[in-house]
This record gives sequence, structure tokens and C-alpha cells, in this order.
Amino acid sequence: MALFDQRGQHVNTQYNAQQMNFGAVENSIDLVAELEKLKEEVARARTNGLLDKKQATDADYQITKAAQEAEEAKPNKKTMLDHLSSAKAIIEGVSAAGGLVTALTAAIEAVQKMFS
Repeated sequence: MALFDQRGQHVNTQYNAQQMNFGAVENSIDLVAELEKLKEEVARARTNGLLDKKQATDADYQITKAAQEAEEAKPNKKTMLDHLSSAKAIIEGVSAAGGLVTALTAAIEAVQKMFS
């Protein structure tokens, strides 16, 4: 379990995405399933007001493109990493959505490990 030192943070609402396990990803099917869960978490963050409509739409699009690439017969690692990094950049500026950033970081690490 990851521990985070949150001393000094002043956040009214903290959102922690908890339903994904990118560490258990062993193949493209697993990756796509976890990315779909991530998209659900982005939608939930939007519903809860932690992401605005534009941020949620843009992040969802980037995650969708990464998932579509993972479904290809020969997925392009760089393309997936680019899309996931873009989604992460969109969400990084939202301090209350730190759990989503952590999940995106785990997704990026899973892609790097799987397609090395």
C-alpha cells in the first residue's frame, strides 16, 4: 500500500481512485480493462465536480485512444505512452484528483513494462 506524505497540503476535497490495479496487468486485454476502469473514475471525478467538463472530456479522449491502441494487433508503445502522458498532464493541475494522477502513472509504468 502506498503512503503519501500530505503534510502542508490544503485541499478541500481529495479524490482517490481506488478501483484499478495496473500492477496486475499482464497483457493487452488486462490493460484495456484497467483503462476502462480509469475512464469510469474520470467520469466519477467529473460528476463529483473535481474535474470540469473540458478536463474530463480531454482526459477521457486520451485514455480512449490509448485503449484503442492497446487493442491493435501490434500496439505502438510510444503512441500509448503519449496518450497516457497527455491525460496525466490534463489532470495533474487538479490537486484534488491526485488519485487519478497516481493511476495514470501506474498505467504508464504498466505500458513501459509490458511493451519493453
